[in-house]
Amino acid sequence: MRTLATAVLFLCGAASALHAQSNPAATAVPVGIVTAEKKPVTKSLEFVGRVEAVQRVEIKSRVTGYLEKIAFKEGDPIREGAPLYGIEKGLFEAAVGQAEGALAKDQSAKTLTAVQLQRAEDLLAKQTGTQVTRDQALAADQSAEGALLVDNANLKTAKINLGYTDITSPISGKIGKTNITVGNVVGPDTGPLTVVVSQDPMYVSFPVSQREFLRAQQTSHKIDLTGIKVILNFSDGSSYKHEGKINFVDVQVDRATDTILVRATFPNPDSGLVDGQLVRVAVESGTAEEKIVIPQAALISDQEGIYVFVADGGKAAIRRVNTAGASGTGVVIDQGLAVGDEVIVEGTQTLRPGTPVKASPLPSRS
Repeated sequence: MRTLATAVLFLCGAASALHAQSNPAATAVPVGIVTAEKKPVTKSLEFVGRVEAVQRVEIKSRVTGYLEKIAFKEGDPIREGAPLYGIEKGLFEAAVGQAEGALAKDQSAKTLTAVQLQRAEDLLAKQTGTQVTRDQALAADQSAEGALLVDNANLKTAKINLGYTDITSPISGKIGKTNITVGNVVGPDTGPLTVVVSQDPMYVSFPVSQREFLRAQQTSHKIDLTGIKVILNFSDGSSYKHEGKINFVDVQVDRATDTILVRATFPNPDSGLVDGQLVRVAVESGTAEEKIVIPQAALISDQEGIYVFVADGGKAAIRRVNTAGASGTGVVIDQGLAVGDEVIVEGTQTLRPGTPVKASPLPSRS
């Protein structure tokens, strides 16, 4: 009986195997595909850049005195002319008073010398005075006039120094942390008290290699900066929502790196860009060309290069491809694929050439 049962099981297994061979769709691997199609693609180059504020001001004290007030909150937006620091005013107010007193004294002296000069001239005209007396009166009057000029300059200087005790923001932007606290003596040698950086717009500077720069010159005798679109990508892979425009190309090459510095301007209404931030810069230029674009996830690499799987007649087949850079979230294919090829994007882990597949279309990702 046991031998008979074993024989029956063997026959059943053989029948199942024959049924599977006659019905390959039952063992087909489910895969997700996208149809290769051409899309407009612009030429794009990627660089590493750094965000720079258009205006960046180090706030310093222009007079020496005790710091008695800090009038801002670190990291807050700040308006041009807003108060930042207050320095003790007593000594500076006294200097203004002293200068005003010296001016009043010398104004009185000038009044006297003017009267004496007029009297000497009258006497000389009546031939009752001497030329020497008149000349001495003229010299005294001119000396008094010079003293007034000095006094006015001293008073102006004293008032300017008094005004420097109120430190205000020279630009609008955001203010950094304070480097000194109330009660300390500050002065021109103290160093920066804080930093204010402008916010909108922002610069992004990036170095371009001589090779890329020369290639751009070969394609166009005159580089049209207005036709170049600049896009930013952050370190987490997200893209900045505003496009930039190149506004400056340096006139000399950095000898240490053999690169040319290029700068673009970006709007920054939401303060999404931060001074000193490292970003990836994509520069797009030229007329858009029709190229095949497929999702990045479809690419597979081995020792021979890069390839993709396609669904060809219900089976997986390899296509060796040449890529030509990124386009959005996809990759541009120069050679190896034709329009209409069903490129396998999902389910490639277990595939081999000739493996039966069951293809399901996926939404376009490129």
